[in-house]
Amino acid sequence: AFSKQLAVMIKAGISIRDAIEGIAEQQSNQRFKAILDQVRTDVEAGQSFSAALAKHPNVFNAMYVNMVRASELSGNFAHMLGRICSYLEQQDETRRMVRSAMAYPVVLFFLSIGALVFLLTWVLPKFLAVFEGKEDRLPGPTRFLMALSDFMVNQWYILILGAIILVVGFIVFIKTPGGRIAWHKFVLRVPVFSKMLRALYITRGLQAFGELINAGVPILDALKLTCDLSGNINYQNLWKKVSDTVREGGKIVQELQGSTLMPKSVIQMIAAGEESGRLGEVLSDISEYYEVELKARIKMVTGMIEPLMICFMGGVVGFIALSIITPIFTMQKIMAKG
Repeated sequence: AFSKQLAVMIKAGISIRDAIEGIAEQQSNQRFKAILDQVRTDVEAGQSFSAALAKHPNVFNAMYVNMVRASELSGNFAHMLGRICSYLEQQDETRRMVRSAMAYPVVLFFLSIGALVFLLTWVLPKFLAVFEGKEDRLPGPTRFLMALSDFMVNQWYILILGAIILVVGFIVFIKTPGGRIAWHKFVLRVPVFSKMLRALYITRGLQAFGELINAGVPILDALKLTCDLSGNINYQNLWKKVSDTVREGGKIVQELQGSTLMPKSVIQMIAAGEESGRLGEVLSDISEYYEVELKARIKMVTGMIEPLMICFMGGVVGFIALSIITPIFTMQKIMAKG
């Protein structure tokens, strides 16, 4: 919203100092208002707008600052703010779509676990009380459910403690260098989600690289920022290798051609853009295509998750039902032996 308002006001001929002051006065978020006031003060003191923004990296990231800096050097500041707005809107839309796609299975999973816990701790004990004292004559699945239900009712704290240890251990693990690498490799191999996530990382990298090149940011700086923004350590390493190759005088596609992280069609188009001198345009076109591809992947994933979760819950409930019904049908035989 700040970028959009600033672009409109700059195009209208308002000075950047007055524009920032006017936007700051309308801010309801006091923290952001204080940051804008500081930016205005720095600009009044003679600093460039990009230098003033760079002092607040938690709000204005390196890509934002570099695009602004490039526009200051080229003199197309208002136009660049418009491009920044478009880029931020695309990133926000993509982020919301991915979060929505990931939230859906998480909600279904916890609902399924909740239903399972309810069955095992509330419903089953009432049914299984009938079979107490005859455990040795019951089928294996029924004995298993009785033991599991008894454990969850009487030793539930062990499960909660185990879940806490598991979650904390996982968070600590993925924060270590080795754990982060292992996790990022794993997410690119997860069935159903892997293609969606690959499309996300490709779109994110190409969008950032294309916007930076079109903004006039030097290619090595653009590659470094693309590396930082890619979101997955495998793609970060790929862009870092590309940056090293370009620094040594090579071409972008040299490193991409030996990687399985980028589709061959993308590599071919990047090579064509590099040869023709229209790399920025080509990258923008590819990122637009992959954004459409990403949306299609997200729809496909959300469409597949529901039947998979229904099958999972159906299997669990079916197993529980059979474990109860089977001994009921043979109860006469069990009672006769008793």
